[in-house]
Amino acid sequence: MLSAALGVATGLLGTVAFAAPAQAAAVCGDQLIGNGGFESGTTPWTQSSGVISAATTAEPAHSGTMDAWLDGYGSTHTDTLSQSLTLPAGCASATLSWWTHIDTKETSAGTAYDKLVVQAGSDTLASYSNLDKNTGYVQRTVDVSRYLGQTVTLKITGTEDASLATNFLLDDFALTTTGTSNPQSPVVTSPGAQTGAVGQAASLQIQASDPQGDALTYSATGLPAGLAIGAGTGKITGTPTTAGTSSVTVTAKDPAGNSGSATFTWTISAAPADSTRTPINPAYTVNLTSNTAGDTWTGHQSVSFTNGSATALPEVYLRLWDNYHGSCPSTPITVTNVTGGTPSALSVNCTAMKITLPAPLAQGQSATIGFDLSIVVPSGADRFGHDGAFNMIGNALPVLAVRDGAGWHLDPYTNNGESFYTVISDFDVTLVHPTSLLTPATGTSTETTSGSTTTTHAVASKVRDFAWAAGPFAKITTTSGKGVRVNVYSVSGISTSSANQMLTLAADAIDVHSGRFGDYPYGEVDVVLDNNFWFGGMEYPGFVMDLVSTTALPHELAHQWFYGIVGDDEYNSPWLDESFTDYATDLYRGITGSGCGITWQSSAEKLTNSMAYWDAHSSRYSTVVYNYGKCTLHDLRRLIGDTAMANLLKSYAQSHWYGVSTTAEFKAAAQAAAGSTDLTSFWASHRVEG
Repeated sequence: MLSAALGVATGLLGTVAFAAPAQAAAVCGDQLIGNGGFESGTTPWTQSSGVISAATTAEPAHSGTMDAWLDGYGSTHTDTLSQSLTLPAGCASATLSWWTHIDTKETSAGTAYDKLVVQAGSDTLASYSNLDKNTGYVQRTVDVSRYLGQTVTLKITGTEDASLATNFLLDDFALTTTGTSNPQSPVVTSPGAQTGAVGQAASLQIQASDPQGDALTYSATGLPAGLAIGAGTGKITGTPTTAGTSSVTVTAKDPAGNSGSATFTWTISAAPADSTRTPINPAYTVNLTSNTAGDTWTGHQSVSFTNGSATALPEVYLRLWDNYHGSCPSTPITVTNVTGGTPSALSVNCTAMKITLPAPLAQGQSATIGFDLSIVVPSGADRFGHDGAFNMIGNALPVLAVRDGAGWHLDPYTNNGESFYTVISDFDVTLVHPTSLLTPATGTSTETTSGSTTTTHAVASKVRDFAWAAGPFAKITTTSGKGVRVNVYSVSGISTSSANQMLTLAADAIDVHSGRFGDYPYGEVDVVLDNNFWFGGMEYPGFVMDLVSTTALPHELAHQWFYGIVGDDEYNSPWLDESFTDYATDLYRGITGSGCGITWQSSAEKLTNSMAYWDAHSSRYSTVVYNYGKCTLHDLRRLIGDTAMANLLKSYAQSHWYGVSTTAEFKAAAQAAAGSTDLTSFWASHRVEG
């Protein structure tokens, strides 16, 4: 190994680890390393190619004519050298020594680019780098007494980075012991470094032998809290209760009092995050009364829920999403007089309210919180806003945030897409308003009129949110071929012919999507048309807002399945609903995606990026998540076949009906549908990660 860059050999001593050949006859005072000066060739060492070799004039051995030379290539490289050893029990001490010469082409005085690490088993004994360069050999010594009575592996690993060579030369290894050897002592084999987690049961059988074959008794010090060793079996069992790293020493003793020990580390990590989504089964009851214009609503809301997780639930969070439209702390959504818990100050730009429960809920326990609610609809043709006399009231009701394996989802509001992540819920909503106002809403509605006041009672089961509108809409109605009641509500300025066209389209799209993904389960859908929307359309369960558009309406109705029935974390995985609904829209419109072309703008751009990325790269959001997303699904269809793709999407929707989809779960389902076709390269080229 001669470095052209340096003109001398370079090497990195990496890791020294110990593992012993059967040296049962070794006694205290013996030198235990075989061929420590390398003069007998490579035996009993194990090496990477060319490490043990004849010394050169430029880099002589410390003694004799042979040495071990690691690295020195001036490019990314790793060399290793190892030998197995058994240290006798009962000695007073054990010392490992060797001679090292380090020279380097590196010029940095502060950065360790090339490194040398010495380990015993999994324990690092010493480490060096290009910063430890010297003009000659230096002797290194390490106390290894804690390994007496053990079989260990001495391993030396040299690593070098991509440029500028460093030479690590080693010679004259020795491992000496002192004191009186007791051949009667038991020998305990180190199990090596152990790992575990809080709350997860552990089991480890210690291996030990006695020269006379006597029965042994076992003890241990330093065990992680919650673990114990069986005195007669040597088996360590229990469930760890505290995270941390412990140095554990296990001792085996024979009837005569002779003993042997082994020391190792045991690292306990924190309890893994509970991935169960909670709270579950939210049931919302809402009673609101509007002003004459329908742009201010006041009343009361309550929600009951259950902790579905094995981890206690000490608090919940309400998401007040439409406070994004205010100027925090002046907000359009106001929650006061909270019962059933103690509210904290608003956070996340006034869109989150923590409510601490009187006592943490155990798994299966339920609670109810209530509060007074005020909603003031701002001006603007938006998903929450009024376009003249027509009020669009999306995301106005406070809803429970989700806690899962990632913790509480308290993502910020995004106006480019959606941030909304909820579990399936039930809503019972009563809206009292002037009779002059119609109130299309999520769910199935019944109306009772008394004079100039109408009470609309909307009930929605197994939905993720609730939205409504209020205004002097024009309404037309039909029933789809599959029996779904379709209502179209139009603002002034929408022609009768346009409204009728959208009514026919909606009824057809609902039925076609039902055939592809499973029957629409809600019985009724409301479509609100307004050509002043700045967006193409917006989806809510059983309720959509749209321009008069033959493209936007099938897209928003497809959201009834992807986001509505098959949920997803819209902030962190927007592709799981937008890409899928745009693909469904293409299928509905007979578009095959044959002209799809994907050109990535940067290495950071991925289909599966979150809204945090897209808010920072908003000009690329639609191009990637909508266009590239549906192209990815078209490409997958062409790869696995039309029938397999159709079956995949329908079965995937059925298996996630009223659940939550993740990228990993869809990839697994797609791979199963693809059979022997490995999709790994497909996901990589389409930048689907997760």
